[in-house]
Amino acid sequence: MFETRLKVYEGQRAAVSRVGKDPVNAPMIRHWCEAMGDTNPAYSGPDAIAPPTMLQAWTMSGLSGHTRGTHAYDELLGLLDDAGYTSVVATDCEQEYLRPLRPGDEITYDSVIESVSAKKTTKLGTGYFVTTRMDIRVGPDLAGTHRFRILKYAPLRRADRPAAGPARRDQSQKPSRPRPVINRDNAEFWEGVQRHRLLIQRCTGCGTLRHPWLPGCNACGGLDWDTVEASGEGTVYSYVVMHHPPFPAFDPPYAVGLIELAEGVRMIGNVLGVPYDKVRIGLPVRLEFREYDEELVLPIWCAQEGAAQEGAAQEGLYEHR
Repeated sequence: MFETRLKVYEGQRAAVSRVGKDPVNAPMIRHWCEAMGDTNPAYSGPDAIAPPTMLQAWTMSGLSGHTRGTHAYDELLGLLDDAGYTSVVATDCEQEYLRPLRPGDEITYDSVIESVSAKKTTKLGTGYFVTTRMDIRVGPDLAGTHRFRILKYAPLRRADRPAAGPARRDQSQKPSRPRPVINRDNAEFWEGVQRHRLLIQRCTGCGTLRHPWLPGCNACGGLDWDTVEASGEGTVYSYVVMHHPPFPAFDPPYAVGLIELAEGVRMIGNVLGVPYDKVRIGLPVRLEFREYDEELVLPIWCAQEGAAQEGAAQEGLYEHR
């Protein structure tokens, strides 16, 4: 039986006594904190520790990879590939922190195939969840554990996909847009979007607003929060114009902006209302909600009237010339 063959791999090693490519170090901690906007003083100075959520960073192999210590994990994935479960998607991870990591610590780690699920049917297709557990150590001390779960699945054939509901806004000839990833941390945000409300998390301890939604506050570490509704006013903080690669649900070129809301947080969305090549940093925009089909509502950002007229005039002048 196929599932019996898969279960044989449970408990087998996926990596043995591997060594982190770099010791825990201050530059990586600084880059991480800058990228995450984390100003916790515990992560700087002579007695600094590494942010606990960097746990996996010290084990990552980079483009050159690691010399493999065991072939069990590759064999398991190969077995699934041969059976037609050729696609993979990461589903979730869990971490446990047992010891602070400090600059200079040398990391070693082992990994084990912890479980292979029974066959599961998902919206992506039918397949198996494979969970590995990594134990990260400094010398003999266990510093933390990292569980990582993937789904190896056979993607649904086009004929097997459920029929889409009635399309809206002239989208009937296009494939549906990709769906946002909704989890327990951001579900309330997307529920608000469905009701045409843009909700921002607010820490009830220190009052700091945050986006994207997180389980805890970066400023004070508090876990309690409520929400405030955004006014809908914002400006383009940064942007890119997408030309390639083409996606069937989109019409390139189009502008994607990092929008700074009047409340101070930033979020990403399409910028409409002016030609894509007239989008500029500082462009004032206003929130709108667009329904793409029966289930999908997304926030978008439209140039405010004066800016839109100016952009249209400039475009007309350019064409006239």
